Amino acid sequence: MLIRPALPADAADIWSIIGPTIRAGETYALDRDMSREDAIAYWLSPDGETFVAEEDGVVLGTYYLRPNQPGGGRHVANCGYMTNTAEMGRGVARRMCQHSLDHAEARGYRAMQFNFVVSTNARAVRLWAALGFDVVGRLPDAFDHPQHGYVDALVMFRSLGADG
Repeated sequence: MLIRPALPADAADIWSIIGPTIRAGETYALDRDMSREDAIAYWLSPDGETFVAEEDGVVLGTYYLRPNQPGGGRHVANCGYMTNTAEMGRGVARRMCQHSLDHAEARGYRAMQFNFVVSTNARAVRLWAALGFDVVGRLPDAFDHPQHGYVDALVMFRSLGADG
């Protein structure tokens, strides 16, 4: 599996991954009716970097890396990851997260924070914990899940470098 910077030509492949995830409304606090153009603009935001994971020329997943906050919070990275549903369970998200941790450290970030991990996304919570992230906050009933109603969102954090 190759992880590389996303190119403008990857927009259709990225949409084929992020579109269904956004529409499902189960793991991201994004408007389920967000337009394709707005979703692509969000994912490919110029304030960060976007990557794709591919195998044999097929895009399996994508992630973005950007500062978690401006100014005094720029030293903490934030990422969002999405995997093609047909590829889940193959380690794509794990590989993207490992890549993002290495890349963030190389870019000078001191830590990575996930601001809003939906608590019912058990697969992601387990993976982030296995990769060294701690739950540092719980936001009660912060996410309106389409099947489960109001559920908690987690803030997860990990230091990078020698501290990570």
